[in-house]
Amino acid sequence: MSEERKPATIWYSRGSVPTPLGLSAQLGLYDREFGADGITIKSLQESDNPAELASHFEHNLPDSFRLGGAVQPIWARAKGRDTRVIGISWIDEYQVILALPESGIDAPAALKGRRLGLPRQPAAADGVDVNRAEALRGLLVALETAGLGYKDAEWIDVHARGAGAVTEPDTPVRRGSPHRYTALVHALLKGQVDAIYVKDVRGAEVAHLLDARVVIDLGFHPDRWVRVNNCTPRPLTVNALTLQQHPDLVRRFLGSIASVDSWARRNPGQALTHIARETNWSESWVRFAYGDKLHEKLGVNLDDDAVTALEQFKRYLLEWEFVQRDFDVSDWLDPGPLRSLGLS
Repeated sequence: MSEERKPATIWYSRGSVPTPLGLSAQLGLYDREFGADGITIKSLQESDNPAELASHFEHNLPDSFRLGGAVQPIWARAKGRDTRVIGISWIDEYQVILALPESGIDAPAALKGRRLGLPRQPAAADGVDVNRAEALRGLLVALETAGLGYKDAEWIDVHARGAGAVTEPDTPVRRGSPHRYTALVHALLKGQVDAIYVKDVRGAEVAHLLDARVVIDLGFHPDRWVRVNNCTPRPLTVNALTLQQHPDLVRRFLGSIASVDSWARRNPGQALTHIARETNWSESWVRFAYGDKLHEKLGVNLDDDAVTALEQFKRYLLEWEFVQRDFDVSDWLDPGPLRSLGLS
């Protein structure tokens, strides 16, 4: 189809984790690319409009791109939202199971018969509990590494504390919002649960504050399947209609994102500084949670391993009823934009 009149606005949304999409915005690449077109580039994270902010989860705004955790785009696609995955970002991060030193839990096998904390958040009737989905996944995998399964542990619901606690983990933290692990930490310290799943810088902060025992390091485990969770892999999605009507704009937007990879490899120090600014975390914590090679992990692709991981995570969400309808991941992918950039 020939390209129709260009959109007045292109929206983009990112998670609260390091993303080449967010770095591209910080480097001014979108404004540079689209300034002459008269197209306004807007970040959802700068909006105070609830209807616009909802698109981070629903992907319902026209002409919008999203790069963040996989739970929400899989859930939206399963509901029938017509999006396409045009790239996948894979950035390993701090993911661990924590227990208090006095618990005696020093390895995954010791989780047998113990009380495992599962966050439960109040949500809309048709919503999805992202915190619960990623915590259950991490705890199940920890059990599996010891030859155990769901029935080998006791599962304790830990309810969110306060109205603000419904904030999804994939959205940037706003001033005054509660720490995402507050309820789980309270439950652990009160002896209501024996082990919890935590991730990223916020999880690392919790581990250090409590002087907690790391039962298993999932985030940097040598088995890639163990590392698969909400933020590994992260799909880059765009509205299917935008891709159909404006393929050149999609190619150019993706090109801006993809160019961050080579820039970061050439400028590792600047990349770390920009990532710290993007996530609102200190450089030392970013380095701890994401490793010293983070500047080499900012590419997007549709490699077989990344696509397989996305399919595996979708199957997990379906099996545990976080999504209600199945779909074919291969039909969700569109390698055209990457191919047009010579990157596939």
